[in-house]
Amino acid sequence: MDRDVQFVGQSMAFLDAVERASRAAPMRRPVLVIGERGTGKELIAQRLHHLSPRWGEPLVTLNCAALPETLIEAELFGHEAGAFTGATRARAGRFEEADRGTLFLDELGTLSMAAQERLLRAVEYGEVTRIGASRPVTVDVRIVAATNADLPRLAAEGRFRADLLDRLSFEVITLPPLRAREGDVFELADYYGRRMSSEIGWDTWPGFAREAIDALETYPWPGNVRELRNVVERAVYRWDYPEKPIARIVFDPFESPWKPAGEPAPAPPPATALPRPAAPPAPETVVDLRALVDAHERSLIADALERHRWNQRRAALALGLTYDQLRHCLKKHGLREHAG
Repeated sequence: MDRDVQFVGQSMAFLDAVERASRAAPMRRPVLVIGERGTGKELIAQRLHHLSPRWGEPLVTLNCAALPETLIEAELFGHEAGAFTGATRARAGRFEEADRGTLFLDELGTLSMAAQERLLRAVEYGEVTRIGASRPVTVDVRIVAATNADLPRLAAEGRFRADLLDRLSFEVITLPPLRAREGDVFELADYYGRRMSSEIGWDTWPGFAREAIDALETYPWPGNVRELRNVVERAVYRWDYPEKPIARIVFDPFESPWKPAGEPAPAPPPATALPRPAAPPAPETVVDLRALVDAHERSLIADALERHRWNQRRAALALGLTYDQLRHCLKKHGLREHAG
């Protein structure tokens, strides 16, 4: 994530998370940041560091999921020369690099139990021992950790140390997903659109057409702000009429009429022959099956639209339909006039 990205948004859910980070920043205690992918966990870590008395010292980041289990402890705590195969020279770990500063541990939930045990000792006593060393090194490090995992549940299942969770959760900041940040989608889209238009040399920012704004605001954003940025920047980059508002939004970068079909799905195993059940007795009156099916389908669609406040894209997802399929059904059942 870019270091120069500003906090953009005015929704209460978002501002509350930012305010909690600002309030916790001056403290020396650990902070745990919870959020889905793409919600800005690293930005919150940066805010916690830069608003703290440690702002002039290092902010060191380690993505715990990016390294194999065999290397994570060496990255965290360092190693001496010859400590293991390939360790030709001594190397300080991230704790020593972050001395007097902040250590940001992303994807905390992926740490092994052994690494968690050593991390607990470092947090409790302010000491780390390099792999292959006999003496510990004292460090002064403020820990900010982030995850999208349910750590309390993992602790209850014995897959995360409860005592480590207690030590790291002095303050817990939970970031709202973009779909819960009412009103922020357009503000973020405008921000990223202006940046991209300047980057590619447009003289002015034309903004978005109404249909593009509607598409952006009704999309569920499973990838959150990171996905929104990619979608907006791609829309600006692909737009050939900088004097006109951007009207085309492509959410799927792989969208193409020549998209390969991929490998066919394996054929299911042959079913064991079962005795055919006896046919039910014929009804005494004629039933209009098509009308019954249509009425049931219309009821399901109307119910899904009501539950999702007439957000067609979310209703389509809930029904297992594409957006275009849902639009066809709305027209078929005369529901189009209600759809926003």
